[in-house]
Amino acid sequence: MTSPQNTASRTSKRLLAAVASVAVASAVGFTAVASGTQPVLAEAVRVEAPAAPGFADIVERVSPAVVSVRVKAKLQPANDRGPGSLFGGQGFDDLPDGHPLKRFFREFRGDRFFGPGPRGGRPEGRGRARPVSQGSGFFISEDGYLVTNNHVVDGGSEFTVMMDDGSEIDATLIGTDPRTDLAVLKVAEERKFTYVAFADDAKVRVGDWVVAVGNPFGLGGTVTAGIVSARGRDIGAGPYDDFIQIDAAVNRGNSGGPAFNLNGEVVGINTAIFSPSGGNVGIAFAIPASIAKEVVEELIEDGTVERGWLGVQIQPVTDDIAESLGLAENKGALVTEPQSDGPAFAAGIKPGDVIVDVDGKDVASPRELARLIGGMTPDTKTEITVWRNGETQKIVVELTEMPGVEKQAALENDPQSEGDLLENFGLTVTAADSGDGVVVTAVEPGSAAADRGIRSGDVVVAVNSVAVDSAGAVEKAVAEASRAGRKAVLFQIQRDDTNRFVALPVARG
Repeated sequence: MTSPQNTASRTSKRLLAAVASVAVASAVGFTAVASGTQPVLAEAVRVEAPAAPGFADIVERVSPAVVSVRVKAKLQPANDRGPGSLFGGQGFDDLPDGHPLKRFFREFRGDRFFGPGPRGGRPEGRGRARPVSQGSGFFISEDGYLVTNNHVVDGGSEFTVMMDDGSEIDATLIGTDPRTDLAVLKVAEERKFTYVAFADDAKVRVGDWVVAVGNPFGLGGTVTAGIVSARGRDIGAGPYDDFIQIDAAVNRGNSGGPAFNLNGEVVGINTAIFSPSGGNVGIAFAIPASIAKEVVEELIEDGTVERGWLGVQIQPVTDDIAESLGLAENKGALVTEPQSDGPAFAAGIKPGDVIVDVDGKDVASPRELARLIGGMTPDTKTEITVWRNGETQKIVVELTEMPGVEKQAALENDPQSEGDLLENFGLTVTAADSGDGVVVTAVEPGSAAADRGIRSGDVVVAVNSVAVDSAGAVEKAVAEASRAGRKAVLFQIQRDDTNRFVALPVARG
């Protein structure tokens, strides 16, 4: 008979054996894992998140409509081969492609290709085509009309477009408009092309997504994305500046390429970048679709753009100028000088007039006036509303065609060393030899006049639209403005054959 003590002893032995087995198994398992014979891997981290919006669908649809534009100019070799000749009459272009002198000469004169890609063969015959530039463009019609920048094609005689699939097609220049930096080409091949449409850029808002497609550095089709950073940018490129600013990466070679909205419509044409370093810093400027569409249609129809011309030099209306003229708001375009051969002069518009309305449309700024007049055709009769002598007047002007070179009225003056002191403004003036106006002979540093940029040699021809020919006439005009409750008085200044207006505070006079 087995005693309870023996039973307990056997039970304890079995438990110890089981524990030992587990210990051995654990040791064996650890060894197996460490040796890699039986890997045990933790589950990878995975986060279930909503799909982020992408641009692949847009890019897939619009890319066939975007092309690279290569421009060449025809050169006729001189008999002595010019400064490019080497010893024995050999030219730089005859050197092997890898020769350091050839690389140096090409970089020095600007014949540089950015990135890889075929350069194309040289045409046979006397003339050879040399690379001028390359940029981007896009088709706007099924029959092969495409848009790019004027500065891309400027100076070129041969044009080639590289399609999205790598094929190359010759193109013909249809027309250019340097003032808006737009150009239209047409490819020579007869087939149906994928094309894109212009958007209604009036609906474009700051913060909207944009996708830029182009040919940066000659690399071929490249896509970048960003947002609209600002509207209505004036970068000093011309009288019709109204750029859309975007932060999508735009570099050299992107010029002429489109910026798309999420519907695949062109909201702007990439034209310029702000770049202290020469590369992308996230500030690019695009011509709005509304401007481009009007210009492109006219270029396709006529090969050129005709614009109405008013013939005035203008400047913005500042708060001080508005106060000096009794205007309720600092709006409009202040006429500094109507050109003597222009329609404005013939119609009776005068220096000091503020153009506040054109055919019932408010003029908010000089840029707005330029756009309104430029949008009209020559020989159009338009009603101009001006602010003159404290009231509005309506003047009918028949516009003419904008001349190729802006003309300005000449003014001769001979500054004198002495004159009468206009102490309250910090000016010393003397009568002009011509009898028209007074010449500034000295400007007191720190004075109101100095603060506003008046300097010796300037000619004051009018004060608050009243012609002056002496210091006394200036003081009389200032006194009248003061009695009328004006806080500032408007000086019409002539300098370097141009007019401008400067408002000086009456409180210091």
